[in-house]
Amino acid sequence: MVFALQFQKQTDESEQQADKSKVQIEEVLEKVRQVSEQLHSLRSEINEELEDLSQSQRERTALLNDLERELKATGLDVQIDRENGVLRLTENAIRFATDKSNLSAQAADNVRKLAAVLARVLPRYTSCVVSSSATDCKQLAPGAAIDTVFIEGHTDRQGSETAAGDSRNWQLSTERAVETYRTLTAFEPSLRALRNPEKKEILSVSGYSSTRPIPGTEMPAQAAENAQQAWEKNRRIDMRFVMQVDPSDRLKDVLRLTDDMEGQIEKLQEAATLR
Repeated sequence: MVFALQFQKQTDESEQQADKSKVQIEEVLEKVRQVSEQLHSLRSEINEELEDLSQSQRERTALLNDLERELKATGLDVQIDRENGVLRLTENAIRFATDKSNLSAQAADNVRKLAAVLARVLPRYTSCVVSSSATDCKQLAPGAAIDTVFIEGHTDRQGSETAAGDSRNWQLSTERAVETYRTLTAFEPSLRALRNPEKKEILSVSGYSSTRPIPGTEMPAQAAENAQQAWEKNRRIDMRFVMQVDPSDRLKDVLRLTDDMEGQIEKLQEAATLR
């Protein structure tokens, strides 16, 4: 009789433990399901962000193609780096003398041609245009609006070995960018009316000294003529086009999801320990 009672007690305890384990398993499975849903949502967010970035790349490529076609029709020698969104005005389009930032008469005329093309093409990719009476904005597809157009000045590497020469090259590259900007906007004042979605002017300037040489010109050959050619190529102006993609809100959502997932994973680990 005592044995039978003990056996019944053990059986009841085993059933209770089994029921408890079943509940724990169900809780773990529910948490796994929730984490799985969050992972799916996170994956969707990332895919949407990647699609916007891809769309931005396509729009920028279309912009560069439009500019290249129209600029070459005017006779300007330009090179396009579609991967990095750069329009390079070669030494045949805008040439700077050594240690100079002023534009020659020919270079200024080429900048005039560039300004006219920019004034025709850029409004198609610009969110807002400012006039004396109002700001006219339009809704463009994600990634289709220009955020900034950097007018980038560059120098060759002559003098960069010394502190004074390096300082001069930084100043010189910026002066070249500013001179080009001023000439562009003097020929086409309407360029200053073009604004990004935050209603900021899209044109900007930057100087890079000799830190961004054209690929293949970093180590010019020992022959003086080859070195001179490399230096001429790098005394240049690039235009870098940055499209407006604002992932901040979605990235915050992604961070929130990852934080939630970390908390769920910790709970799963605790549940596994209890088992």
